[in-house]
Amino acid sequence: MDSVPLVPPYIESLRPYEAGRTIESVRQQYHLDRIAKLASNENPLGPSPKAIEAMERTFSGLHLYPNGGLDLRRLLAGTFDLKVENVIAGSGSEGIMSNIIRTFLCDEDEVLTTDSAFIGFQVLARSRGVRYRTVPYDNWHYDLPALAGAINDHTKIIYLANPNNPTGTIFTKAQFDEFYRHVPERVLIILDEAYFEYAKDNPRYPDSMHYRYDNVITLRTFSKIYGLAGARIGYGFAHEELIRNLLKVKLPFEPSSPAQAAAIAALQDKEFLHRSLELNARGIRCLTEGLRELGVTVVPSEANFVMAVLPGEADAAAMFENLLAQGVVVRPLKAFGLPNCIRISTGTDEDNRMCVEAWRNCHAANLGASRRA
Repeated sequence: MDSVPLVPPYIESLRPYEAGRTIESVRQQYHLDRIAKLASNENPLGPSPKAIEAMERTFSGLHLYPNGGLDLRRLLAGTFDLKVENVIAGSGSEGIMSNIIRTFLCDEDEVLTTDSAFIGFQVLARSRGVRYRTVPYDNWHYDLPALAGAINDHTKIIYLANPNNPTGTIFTKAQFDEFYRHVPERVLIILDEAYFEYAKDNPRYPDSMHYRYDNVITLRTFSKIYGLAGARIGYGFAHEELIRNLLKVKLPFEPSSPAQAAAIAALQDKEFLHRSLELNARGIRCLTEGLRELGVTVVPSEANFVMAVLPGEADAAAMFENLLAQGVVVRPLKAFGLPNCIRISTGTDEDNRMCVEAWRNCHAANLGASRRA
């Protein structure tokens, strides 16, 4: 008698998400004193001091269960003129994303997105065992007309990240308006706005809070500009019927009390947000201009990272290792589906200069080797 496999084949075929290299692992491997970690799109300023203080005030109550993010939901509802029933909080935006996959996808449904989408979404969507379909980028941007044309009777979820990870590009208000005209009401659109704060002042950027459609779920996070990646907290906005069903599926006591307190304080620290935006703007400028001067193709970015496009996979792999040996940790994008690309997060001013200088060293060494050959 044939045995039934314990693990479904669509789970067996997955590769787990692999985080970027840690500072300590690089230090131990290369015996370096100075490491610039530019691999994970983290805020180099760390968290807001007010967030740390708020988190510390919760420690005496760690024996008590959290309230499921209700305090944060109330604050966000008031901030964005919504009802609490339109807001959900969870363990990072990916935690909510996972609940969306579990709540709304059935066996015959399909997921539609772009090639080389955010790796976290790829893993979550494929873990459900439904069909996962993509269309190619158009000059590193979402090809929204092609996505609209790919919708079929089985399409249930369309995933759009704006700004997009790993390319850093956005689609505009006009592009999204035209795209939405072709999306049936039965199709759920996930608008992943993890990098919203970096792009929101661009007048061409379609802030999803102006698109309060019944079939759109907005996801945002405190992991990026608010510097709370280690706390794991994010939030989402949607029609109350969608939120009501998501609340049935999410873990009842997430997010944690310290994470919720930190998030509430971080939202109110406007000065920290302003400093973070200024530092990031300098970083984008330094990395983009510095690498382009070396002849590197850098995709224009509206996020807190840039994507460098190299001639081939071997070039990207060699550059990653060479930078690592000089203490600069970046993110190779083979796992995303872009083997010839490298993503570089913005860091401190010193980190950014260190990255450009390390890249220049590699460029000079390669140029010298080619001349000798």
